[in-house]
This record gives sequence, C-alpha cells and structure tokens, in this order.
Amino acid sequence: MPGTVAVLRTSTVRVGGQVDDSQAYFHRLFWTFSPCIEAFWHCKPLVSIDGTHLYGKYEGTLLVAIALDGNSNILPVAFALHVTPQPGLLVISDRHNGIKAALEAPDGGWLPPAAYRAFCIQHVAANFALTFKGKDARRLLVNAAYAKTEVEFDYWFDILRSEDPAMCEWANRIDYSLWTQHRDEGRRFGHMTTNISKCVNSILKGVRNLPVCSLVKATYGRLAELFVRKGREAEAQLGTRQQFSQHLVKCIEANLKTARCFTVTLYNRDNSEFTVSETTPTGSFSLGSYRVSLRFQTCDCGYFQVLHYPCPHALACCACSRLTWQSYVHQVYHLSSVFSVYWMGFTPPIPEGFGHRTMGRQ
Repeated sequence: MPGTVAVLRTSTVRVGGQVDDSQAYFHRLFWTFSPCIEAFWHCKPLVSIDGTHLYGKYEGTLLVAIALDGNSNILPVAFALHVTPQPGLLVISDRHNGIKAALEAPDGGWLPPAAYRAFCIQHVAANFALTFKGKDARRLLVNAAYAKTEVEFDYWFDILRSEDPAMCEWANRIDYSLWTQHRDEGRRFGHMTTNISKCVNSILKGVRNLPVCSLVKATYGRLAELFVRKGREAEAQLGTRQQFSQHLVKCIEANLKTARCFTVTLYNRDNSEFTVSETTPTGSFSLGSYRVSLRFQTCDCGYFQVLHYPCPHALACCACSRLTWQSYVHQVYHLSSVFSVYWMGFTPPIPEGFGHRTMGRQ
C-alpha cells in the first residue's frame, strides 16, 4: 500500500534461557497513511485517542487517533498512537496508564509546549460515579467540566460542594487543565470527549476479527473511500462559493438570532472593546452583562475564546460597529481548509504477488 508508514515491534523468543534469534513474537504495530498525515495539518490541532477490542489471533486493544476537521467530520489519522504532531497539539484520552506513560516519556516529543494532554470527561465522570452514586452528582460534575468561564464553573462546583464536600475533594485531585473547559486555554475547540464510537462503526466495523495484515489493509481501503466521499462533498460546497463549513454556518446563524436581544456599548475609537447587556436572558446561566474584546477575540461568556468563532455577544459588537464577523473565525472552519483535509488521495494497493509474477515472465 503506497505511502503507508508502519513500525513493527517484536518480542524475543527464549529457549532454555537463551535467546533464539531465528524466531520472534509479534508484539505491536503502529501504522498510518500519507494522506492522513497531510490531512491532519488542516484539522483542528487536537486528537482524541481511544481503544477498541480486537477479536482475532492477537486480541488486545487497537488504539485509534481521531482528528476533527472544521465541519465536525471525524477522521482517523493513525492507529496505535503514531501521528505527526502539530505544534501545541492537544491529546484527549482516558486516564489509561499506557497512554500516560507514552505521553510523559521525556524523549517522546509529547510534552508541553510541543503537546498537551486532556482527559475525556465521560471517562472522568464514569470514574467519579464509581465512588459517588446518583445521576445528579455526575451531572453536576459534567456541567462544571463543560463550563466555559470560571464564574460558571464555580457556580456548578458550589452546588456540588453543597451536595457532598468529598465530591469536590475527589475532583480537586485532578488538575483543572486536564478536565475542565474553562482552564484549557482554548485548546479543546469545545470537544470534551474522545467520541470514538462513530468512528469505530464507520471505519472498523466488521474488521476487528481479521488478522493483523488484513486489518491494516482494511483501514487503508475504508479511509480511501472516506477521503473520496468527504472530498467530493467539500468540493461541491466550494463550487457554490461558500466560505465556511456547514457546521460553522449553522452555529453562526443560531448566534445571530440570539444577538438581537442585546444592547451594545463601544468603549474605544478603534472598534475593539465593548460591553454587551442582555435585554432578555439568553440561557440557563446568564451574567446579564459581558465584556467583549474583538482585538483579543474574547468574551466574558467564554464561547468566543473556547470555540474560536464569534459568540452572540461578539456578533452584536460587529453589527454595532459595522464590522464583518468573518475575520474573527479560525482558519480551520474555512471551507478551503476542510477541502484541504481530503485533497490528497490514496493510491490503489499493489496486488499481492504481482511483482513476483512479473519478474517470472521476464
């Protein structure tokens, strides 16, 4: 399969205490494909890592690294944690010790500032529920994790503390930057879970009981099909002269409807610093008044800096000053970036034994 990057590791065989160099056990395999490596540069700078059980000869767990493009499409970029990291990459995973060891290795290239780690909130909440029973407690923890500002986080955390101080003590043993959104410095792009199930169903369905070589070939074929389908979709949208992904357009349209309920006050001559007051509350958690900085792309609601596109308050500021909101959208949401993810195609694999038969005829 042209462009395949694979690293195979074997274990030694000992006979009578001596190493038998003529034999080796299969130990582990890492693989990815050139189109996936190229595509990743145009995705959000984060990967989710999770595992799915294999049922073939070697059993064990297959780790899959998942990226997301600007249209919220899920893209497997590597298998068994072998990726070409972007600078400042965020890795979202569970708290598995094997993943922890790989990311914390001194010479592995996965330490800050090259890469950062975050936990999947579903896994954190599941571990929390082992100690503290009840859906309400788990819901409060998840609400605190999803909070986009410190004020909102404190609101949910205070409710959790009133239920049982031990719950907060449990949560405080995990660094906030690993499981809360308000302390992730915008690296999550709003993604709080590994969200692997959809990927497994579409890419690995029916192949988890195959031998290793067949499994690698199956992922190659499935991804080739995915690149063609998603690439055609993005190309068709480009043909209509759209500028942004469908996901971004839907979010902006929803935010524009909310932005009508605000009163905006400008605080400087260069149209960059504002306050926005809600004439009617727009959500379950409302501050009433928000500071917005278009220069630094921040808002007290937290959405602007977390999601990397204008929140309703920022859109209201743009409308007030007759500024275009498009310049405040992260490049990853541009349709040109989505198309670039799927631009590089796969090459048909060389049939097995083809080279040997050709040589025989010569």
